Amino acid sequence: MNPQAKLVFITSLLLGSTITISSNHWIMAWTGLEINTLAILPLISKSHHPRAIEAATKYFLTQAAASALVLFSSMTNAWHTGQWDITQLTHPVSCLILTSAIAMKLGLVPFHFWFPEVLQGSPLTTGLILSTVMKLPPLTLLFMTSPSLNPTLLVTLAILSTALGGWMGLNQTQTRKILAFSSISHLGWMAIIIAYNPKLTLLNFYLYSLMTATVFMTLNSMKILKLSTLMTSWTKAPSLSAILLLTLLSLAGLPPMTGFLPKWLIIQELTKQDMAPTATIISLLSLLGLFFYLRLAYCATITLPPHTTNHMKQWHINKPTNPLIAILASLSITLLPIAPMILTII
Repeated sequence: MNPQAKLVFITSLLLGSTITISSNHWIMAWTGLEINTLAILPLISKSHHPRAIEAATKYFLTQAAASALVLFSSMTNAWHTGQWDITQLTHPVSCLILTSAIAMKLGLVPFHFWFPEVLQGSPLTTGLILSTVMKLPPLTLLFMTSPSLNPTLLVTLAILSTALGGWMGLNQTQTRKILAFSSISHLGWMAIIIAYNPKLTLLNFYLYSLMTATVFMTLNSMKILKLSTLMTSWTKAPSLSAILLLTLLSLAGLPPMTGFLPKWLIIQELTKQDMAPTATIISLLSLLGLFFYLRLAYCATITLPPHTTNHMKQWHINKPTNPLIAILASLSITLLPIAPMILTII
């Protein structure tokens, strides 16, 4: 792709996100979402492969439908209350439609079908943008309207997302699809707490983005698209494989790592809200995700010693590693000790 064109698309992406995040009026927020959608489409379809074109088409149709629902819910609310302010969403039908629209934009169950297919048809760098930057504007709208939303509906969507995200990721061999179902599962954790403590949702999103960026950049650096390639990656980049192992364990939410922090705080908040059974259910469902993270980690590092095999081993590459991967990996693994300081901030 032409560098000037790529710069225009990336700038438009940041502009659309900024407009949505900083707006108080529904029309401006909707405009930002539309700019976002139009800017990401060329980045998804830049390889001119039929699967990339298919992914871009699926993404466009889904996002257009979700944006129309956002506009419809805001117009319904304005019709009944006379308010276009995002924080004044009070009409119950408008809240229901908006929750469905945002769930469609994020990829929450049962509106999740488009996300794994779109991620599978996109390059790894675009997949990273889809999994992190593109989720921020819809989450911001949920954050601003959280006092008006129906907690029961959000908890139901969250538990379904965590269950299906873990369950459907078990049988995948493509790393991008595994990361897509991982994203759906993490979105469940974000959705379950947004009605009770919205700041925890944002903290969860920031830490998830940090860990996902590390995984995507490491996979992109080693050119890994499926598990069979991942199994031979230790011959090519041993240090990156070790970093990938630790980051995947952090993404799974194992206690010494950063990824345990949001899960710990969310479970704590749910028990404060007298929702201990809900906290127990979502914790048990996250074990499904733990299984496929462990399988990825196993494929990355815990391999047999060198012996005669039928597949070709990859040559060791001396290409310099992006220093950003080291910084992100360090943050993805070691932030748990500063949990008390984070608690005082939020």
